[in-house]
Amino acid sequence: MRLLSINVAQPKSVDIDGRSYQTGIYKVHRMGRVMLSRLGLDGDGQADLKAHGGPNRAVYCYPHEHYGYWAAQMERADFHYGAFGENLTLLGLLESAVCIGDVFRIGGALIQVSQPRVPCYKLADKLGLPGFEKTFLRANRSGFYARVLEEGVLEAGDPIAQLEKDAVGLTVAEVNAALYLGKCERAIAERAVRVEALSPEWRRSFEKLLTRLS
Repeated sequence: MRLLSINVAQPKSVDIDGRSYQTGIYKVHRMGRVMLSRLGLDGDGQADLKAHGGPNRAVYCYPHEHYGYWAAQMERADFHYGAFGENLTLLGLLESAVCIGDVFRIGGALIQVSQPRVPCYKLADKLGLPGFEKTFLRANRSGFYARVLEEGVLEAGDPIAQLEKDAVGLTVAEVNAALYLGKCERAIAERAVRVEALSPEWRRSFEKLLTRLS
């Protein structure tokens, strides 16, 4: 497992198809050593703090293995690191294996997986593909957000070591499918609310789901 790229951007104004908004999704590769603090990477910023950022979504990670999948699906070969708005492009950490609550050492920092990523129209606008956020969600190749347990310096090429596996063992893909792909059984929801590391917003969603399933 390895960190392939660190990607950052400050929010900027865009005007696409009559929509004007601020966004930090246009990430670019950052060379050299970069500090990761409890609120994110040095040089990075978020425009919509309701949907991004904060201690439970300090850094967005995306598996590089999906780049080939999307290139084939869209018949494109122009993807660069950060293409999907991720802060960290990783090798070897797939959503089907990584669990909410897992803890990883990357360089000098310690991160804990907190939730999947839910895409919005800004990803579709960035890629020039109307409605792509729905395609992205259905593919269940969401990547994941992480909180920072120990601040530290990162650099592309750093190895990644798993230090802890969450006891509940609910994968990012399972959590995402349960809440957004209509694949939630009561047993999954009950396991989800037991994951202490799950972001509060997602926990509340599963609690509401459990109420409906009662």
